[in-house]
Amino acid sequence: MADDAPLLGPDDPPTFRVLDYDTSSPFVLTCDHAGRRLPQVLGSLGVPESELARHIAWDIGAAGVTEQLAKRLSAFAILQTYSRLVIDCNRPLDSATLIVSRSELTEIPGNYELSSVARTARIREVFRPYHERIEQELSARGARGQSTVFVAVHSFTPSYLGISRPWHCGVLFNRDRRLADALLELLRADTKLCVGENEPYSVSDISDYGVVVYGERRNNLHVELEIRQDLIESEAGQIEWAERLAELLPRALQRFAG
Repeated sequence: MADDAPLLGPDDPPTFRVLDYDTSSPFVLTCDHAGRRLPQVLGSLGVPESELARHIAWDIGAAGVTEQLAKRLSAFAILQTYSRLVIDCNRPLDSATLIVSRSELTEIPGNYELSSVARTARIREVFRPYHERIEQELSARGARGQSTVFVAVHSFTPSYLGISRPWHCGVLFNRDRRLADALLELLRADTKLCVGENEPYSVSDISDYGVVVYGERRNNLHVELEIRQDLIESEAGQIEWAERLAELLPRALQRFAG
């Protein structure tokens, strides 16, 4: 790819998909790692297809859960199309992991020594349109005086670098744990579930974007959800988790308000 060439061509899909069931719903759902598409001009980034099907490229099952959950909550949802190997839309722009040259044990040759122009193209054509659409939605809701509950949906691998992860799901937060605490209590009432509190990941200003920018900075109630991908690889699993969350998120909101 020449430094001055557009990143996305006429045959590449849009940067994101929007589901908008009912503007009166308080819930706004995001799925930052919904897709694994690569812009045609980038080829395979030098990565075998078997690796591009793995978690390093996308959050397996997260898109299906987001779609099913949005339907049940009558919520606005936005799902990002391109692989996190192109650019990670849940990272601050100054993050060292915004565009990785190695993920877990896999090298990403197409990301080696990117020029500033090539890096800027990925920000301009993938990162910014996605986040501008989220900002547009939140600003419109604010102008209407409508409250927002921000929910970021992700998935995680059953093991990482050989270390098993026992959690079925994780509830993540940074400084503001209001909604997270209510949801944690409800999820943990099911004794069959192993629920992580800021596990297997935690949120911080330097590692995350959505919760910090759309939750904390806008003073919206918020939570980030991580679901173990083997539980949501199938449509049945996605529906099961969407139904569980569609019941518990409104209850958590009501419990917090109460």
